[in-house]
Amino acid sequence: MPTTTKKDLIDMVADSTGQKRTTVKRTIQSFLDHVIQQLSEGNRIEFRDFGVFEIRDRRPRMAQNPKTLERVPVPGKKIIKFKSGRLMKQAVEDPDTDKAQPRQAGSTSNNGKLVHDQSHEETRAEGHNLISSRHANG
Repeated sequence: MPTTTKKDLIDMVADSTGQKRTTVKRTIQSFLDHVIQQLSEGNRIEFRDFGVFEIRDRRPRMAQNPKTLERVPVPGKKIIKFKSGRLMKQAVEDPDTDKAQPRQAGSTSNNGKLVHDQSHEETRAEGHNLISSRHANG
């Protein structure tokens, strides 16, 4: 399985947006720095349809040294958990779908022309209406 590096992503974004590579590199690095900062402060980070990053506490436990079979205490620690979102799951399951292809935010390509993508907004509106109706009914 090939590996895509940060440099590869920077090149892809620069090519697809027409921005200078240095500008994209600065933007992506700033984004990653902010993600790290938010996680280090204990904040949960949610990117709708992409996924959620959150900090979890791993409890201390007892392990066993495989050579000596001696029981060894392992201290607790914080771990970063990532749960993939709906679009990421769909793209991984079926990479040939349109949802697996990168696109501009809020837009989709139609024979090279950009058109407004309302499906995400409609989904959010439907979810809001569902939540509102639950509160009214219950």
